[in-house]
Amino acid sequence: MELKNKHILVVGMARTGVSVARFLAGRGARVSATDMHDETALAGVVAELEGLDIRWTLGRHDEADFLGSDLIVVSPGVPMDHPLLAKAATSGIEIVSEIELASRLITAPLVAITGTNGKTTTTTLIGEIFKGNGFTTYVGGNIGDPLIELVESGQPAERVVAEISSFQLEWISSFRPQVAALLNLSEDHLDRYASYQEYIDAKLRIFENQTGNDYAVVNRDDALVWKSAQGLKARLIPFSRKQELEEGIFHRDGVITFRHNGHEENFPTDAIRLQGVHNLENIMAALACTLLLGCSPEASIAVARDFESLHHRMEFVRKFKGVGYYEDSKATNVGSVEKALESFDNITLIAGGKDKGGSYAPLVALVQERVRHLILIGEAADRMQLELGSLTDTHRAATLEEAVWLASKITASGGTVLMSPACSSFDMFKDYEERAQRFITAVKGL
Repeated sequence: MELKNKHILVVGMARTGVSVARFLAGRGARVSATDMHDETALAGVVAELEGLDIRWTLGRHDEADFLGSDLIVVSPGVPMDHPLLAKAATSGIEIVSEIELASRLITAPLVAITGTNGKTTTTTLIGEIFKGNGFTTYVGGNIGDPLIELVESGQPAERVVAEISSFQLEWISSFRPQVAALLNLSEDHLDRYASYQEYIDAKLRIFENQTGNDYAVVNRDDALVWKSAQGLKARLIPFSRKQELEEGIFHRDGVITFRHNGHEENFPTDAIRLQGVHNLENIMAALACTLLLGCSPEASIAVARDFESLHHRMEFVRKFKGVGYYEDSKATNVGSVEKALESFDNITLIAGGKDKGGSYAPLVALVQERVRHLILIGEAADRMQLELGSLTDTHRAATLEEAVWLASKITASGGTVLMSPACSSFDMFKDYEERAQRFITAVKGL
């Protein structure tokens, strides 16, 4: 891909934009960078890129920057319907995402993982399995380092693993993973997309450029995923924890079985450290992705057995007076909370935060069946009370600390206190990590 002397505009100067601008400037492109945040807010970014030939437009966007470019690279945080992007597209200017740019320059086999929930755990586990099999591996995308940093570094990689968000898929044209996985679909980011279907369509673009030589690893138990996967050009490799499969990977009676091209491998699950039904699905998806790309069954299950939960994803905090306390701050949508509730009984659920626009109706049956007490916090509390409050014993708390204290008073020994919010954290906290830490501190202070 010829970049030298091309006029390239980078839109959005968060982590991805910084990496893209640095890479392009290093390749001799004529780089312009624009962001709605001003010079004061982005002083650290400007300092980080000091010495590179980059022209800055900060605190605003100029139409001339967009229409005078040979190529525009859009950061994930910039919505696809931005009017200046629409004008540029109408003018015939090529617009790409960072993953599209990077994928044109990456030669190693690429595994890409998307879905509403479980992406980070699955992506990280796939990377560890590849490394455990002796492959030089780069893990990035929506977690850790942008893919373009692999290209910039020039470091060798025999396998590339990328977590991919719907935002990153909005501006692809030739992005083609050898193995693409869709873990699940549930309502999310409806503050960004006009409809649930628009969000689903963005996710499905991960398969768009695959051929019959590639693989699509999909959740057989998710009716929407399975329906959406019909008609894909790639070879379907389903995973299921509910039914036996002739081709694919499934769980039955404590054993994961992988069947492909007439061969069968069996993996007992009794020693696996990751707990929860959602993690069983993540493990099956990870094993499928890696076994399809040359990993040995023995080395792969050995890594999966010892892999432990990532922070803020159903993380055990402590046992206090016979009650287990679990922190699931990364559960920022309803689908993620469904998986959490399926993993316990006799639950005191702490939920709420900044509402993301989706329906809470998918939680109704699980709340009725498994949640003994519901404690609501944050901006979404009124709406959650309206949709779920009549289903169980429901309380309100002004702060997360008050919610933890209240949970400790009303939860009987043998029960579980689960903080699984179904909402983003931005009404009360800087991010989900701060929310998690506040919960952990409150629980340890009981």
